Amino acid sequence: MAYFTDYEALCDDLSAMTEDVPYISANLANTAAYLYENIEALNWAGFYVREGDDLILSWFQGRPACVRIAFGAGVCGTCLRDDRTLVVPDVHAFDGHIACDSASASEITVPIHDKNGKVVMILDIDSPVPDRFSEADKEGLERAGRIIEGFLNRE
Repeated sequence: MAYFTDYEALCDDLSAMTEDVPYISANLANTAAYLYENIEALNWAGFYVREGDDLILSWFQGRPACVRIAFGAGVCGTCLRDDRTLVVPDVHAFDGHIACDSASASEITVPIHDKNGKVVMILDIDSPVPDRFSEADKEGLERAGRIIEGFLNRE
């Protein structure tokens, strides 16, 4: 089954929802909730924040998750290491996958950067549906990532 998300409207809403809010924590919490509620067939949406070379669980919606992910480990750690969006159609076939939720079947991760271009967090979205994420999801979530970077890097 193909899923459709209107990323233009989603990103417009996300921009409007965060533009006048000076609290990064509130923006990230609401962003996780908004993505979780507005993208079909998800079981997890949220952020892992970089501390040194590790990722630490942060704002999210869904079931409890892994607390710490090492640099290069699993999908999120690989996204951090490679500094690129990863679309994983079958997480069980991904070498080194970390099964925080055994119901997850596919995943997409987007690196989020500070104003100097360093990856400071990972947007992580999981689905219980195999091959859930398309090129349109990749492009839309990368656009959402730029909105997130915008409110993270406000002066």
